[in-house]
This record gives sequence, structure tokens and C-alpha cells, in this order.
Amino acid sequence: MNALTYTLIPVGAAAVGGGVAVWRQPGPALVSTIQHFAAGVVFAAAAGEILPDVMHGGSPTATLVGGALGVLVILLIKKFEERAKGPIGLLSAVGVDILVDGLVLGLAFIGGQKAGLLLTIALTVEILFLGLTVTNELSKMLRARWQILAATIALALLLPVGTLIASPVSLLPAVVVTGFLSFGLMALLYLVTEELLVEAHEKPDNVWITAAFFVGFLALLAIEELIG
Repeated sequence: MNALTYTLIPVGAAAVGGGVAVWRQPGPALVSTIQHFAAGVVFAAAAGEILPDVMHGGSPTATLVGGALGVLVILLIKKFEERAKGPIGLLSAVGVDILVDGLVLGLAFIGGQKAGLLLTIALTVEILFLGLTVTNELSKMLRARWQILAATIALALLLPVGTLIASPVSLLPAVVVTGFLSFGLMALLYLVTEELLVEAHEKPDNVWITAAFFVGFLALLAIEELIG
């Protein structure tokens, strides 16, 4: 299986999440639990797979430049999200986020098959959450349930588009690849700290919901050990 094929897994998760939410919106406690769990899984993938590749890339300059560009891009995205008004603006911001996630996934596969596989698992959980929540905004614009589900899947398809954008990076010199991986690392850290956890803490919280972050983190570490 190549990187593009793997992206169909999180796209399928978005379809499942959207299908469930179309019939019954999940409660805030469940949504917060999924967000904590997804944050733990994504953080484990970033720390366990992407970070070592960046640290052993052999070019501090590429790491700093790629990381700085990553920070700049995510701050611009954050600014865009803050200015987004109404359902259309919010959904546009979600689309940009998914596109960047796809780009990061493509970069992870360039770093190695194992890194790509683990990040696929992480993004599958995150995109499942997206499918559960984005239907609420889509319902403000669309009436039919099939239209809401189709629009959710259309947004998720931006993930393979982002992965395709990353494909040519593998043909570049190793030092440039290190810079791109550093860029991807910043994007993943932003996803965890400024999106998933921030949104999760806006909902009711308790010790069991908080524990879901560590369950997700340890679960991905266990999977990493099992696949060798």
C-alpha cells in the first residue's frame, strides 16, 4: 500500500463519524473524550516517529528553517480561522486544516513506512472526530442528511489531496526532506495543543476524560512496539 491508499482509512472514518452524527449528535462528554484520546495519539506519533527523523536529519539549519516556516503557516491558518465568519468561513478553515494534515501525512511516509502508518492511525482518530462534529455546521446550510454526509466526505477528501502535494518532496535532497519533516512536526504540535485540547477543555471535563489523552498516547506506543 502506498501513502495515497492509506489516506482512504481516515476518509472512511470521516464517513462513519458523519453518518453517526447525521442521525444523532454525540454528547459533549463523548466529544471531549474523543478529542483527548485523539490528541494523545497524534502527540505520540509526532514525538515517537517524526521528531527522531528531524533530530537525526543532520541539518540544524534545515530543521530551524522548516520549523519556522511551519510555525508561520499555522499562525496564518489560526488568523484565518479567527476571521472566518459563519458556517462557510468555519468549514473553509476546517478544509485548510485537513489539507495540511494530508501534507503532513505524506511527509511522514517520506520519513518511513512505519512513521506513515502510525500517523495514519493518529489522523484516523482525529478525522473521525471531525466527522462527528462538522455535521453540526453543515446542518445549518444543508437540509437533507445525504447532502450533509456527502459534504463531510468531500471535506475529508482534501486529506489525499494534501498527501499528493507532498509526494514530490521524496525526490528532493535529504537536507530538504528534513526541513519538510520539521514543518510537519510543527503542524502536528499545533493540532494537539491549539486545536484538539483547547476545544476539548471548552466542554465538561473530569478525571476520566483527561485520562483519555494518556490512553491514546500509550495505545499508539503499544501499537508501535507490536509492529516493530
